[in-house]
Amino acid sequence: MMWELIRQNRRKSLVLFVGMALLLSALGYAVGAVFDPEHGGIIGLALAIGLWIVLTLISVSSGDDIILKISRAREVTPDVHPRLFNVVEEMKIAAGLPAMPKVYIIDDPSPNAFAIGIKPEKSAVAVTAGLIERLNRDELQGVVAHEVSHISNRDSQLMTVAGIMLGSIVLIAHFFLRSLWFVPGSSRRYRRGAPGGSPQLQLIMIGVAIVLAILAPIFARLIYLAISRKREYLADATAAQLTRYPEGLASALEKISSAGLPLESANKVTAPMYIVNPLLKKDMKLSNLGSTHPPTEERVKILRSMAGRADYRSYQRAFSKIKKTHSAIIPSSGLRKTKRLEAREASTDDGAAKNAKKSAREVMDLMRAVNGYAFLVCACGLKMKLPPELSTPTIACPKCGKENEVPGVELATVGAVVGAVTGAGAAGGGEGSETIGESGAPSQRYEYVRKGTGWETFSCACGNRLQLSPAFRGSVITCKLCNRTTTIK
Repeated sequence: MMWELIRQNRRKSLVLFVGMALLLSALGYAVGAVFDPEHGGIIGLALAIGLWIVLTLISVSSGDDIILKISRAREVTPDVHPRLFNVVEEMKIAAGLPAMPKVYIIDDPSPNAFAIGIKPEKSAVAVTAGLIERLNRDELQGVVAHEVSHISNRDSQLMTVAGIMLGSIVLIAHFFLRSLWFVPGSSRRYRRGAPGGSPQLQLIMIGVAIVLAILAPIFARLIYLAISRKREYLADATAAQLTRYPEGLASALEKISSAGLPLESANKVTAPMYIVNPLLKKDMKLSNLGSTHPPTEERVKILRSMAGRADYRSYQRAFSKIKKTHSAIIPSSGLRKTKRLEAREASTDDGAAKNAKKSAREVMDLMRAVNGYAFLVCACGLKMKLPPELSTPTIACPKCGKENEVPGVELATVGAVVGAVTGAGAAGGGEGSETIGESGAPSQRYEYVRKGTGWETFSCACGNRLQLSPAFRGSVITCKLCNRTTTIK
């Protein structure tokens, strides 16, 4: 089925490219004609075509990075949240992706997730802190499977390009409409007329440009809507087959849509990428009329109508029953090759559902770590959480008064730190000696002794701040800045 889906999405990408290019060109010509009636149209058209080429290159080369930054997503390592990484890895293997997607966390209490990537070899899955807090393992697996299916079906490629293009059209339209108020003498110029055109014709061009600036973002979004809605049903069907547990995704969708929390970092451009519309406070049918997402209630009903099965054919039957239509959501090749697949039993690991308060605290500490907080454990046992803007090299324990070193503060004096560690130990608790390997890179033997079971922070020999999560079970940790490894005891 994969080849058929990929071919369909490539055709959709071509339609999207051509449609967005025409809208951008028309908007560029109209805007240019307003500012310079004689030659501005041609100049605006040329600039629009040039912008389209630039945007295409940006979308292909770094569109995913731009969208991740806009979404305030931060990359995390397996040591930070091993359960999330384990789930992503399971779904990567089940979907047959050629490479492990990078994992990002968005610091927001609203539960949601999206996938991004121009190609499966360079992709990412981003989840919010609220999603990790609220979902158990089966539900988290369903959400991740849905997002991984977008990557394998090339949906994420399509939506990355669409997001960049749509955002650009919206920005140009807004810029033009606002600029009409700030162009000095523009009204006088058009009343007097300009060489090569009558005042009436110029006023008509202004009207056309204004109408186009208003309608272009709407038309662009309609193209977006026409292309993207079906992909959500297909991703749900694929997730059910990958996990063999449709109820996991159904339950997750219910929790996400019932949270009633808009995602602060989402906007009209990035919203279609999420598993549930992040801008809707309540996922009602009326509010979904203009949404890129089908109603969540409908998606849940379809998943729960699969009669204890998890294959594509069962999803298609459930879809036709709930939607009361004979239109195929699954490509014909997928229906022909699919085999009957019984749904599995629920997992015994209920994850976040065990203790809501404890889970909330863990997620808050997780996001503190992602946002650069340092976690110190004093000798008296008091745990301190220090904000990243703290610049003092030491801090006194409020309980016992003992001075504790703040890891990573002396990063500006890396040379001094590295020069002093031989035989003296790394700043913040690391101990050991350093030798130079055959490649010329430092071959270090540093140790750090854990003081508890929660989050802990210490400095590498180079001064870089390293974090140990409560779930860390490894014996060594490697610094990304200098590639040194520290043994954890």
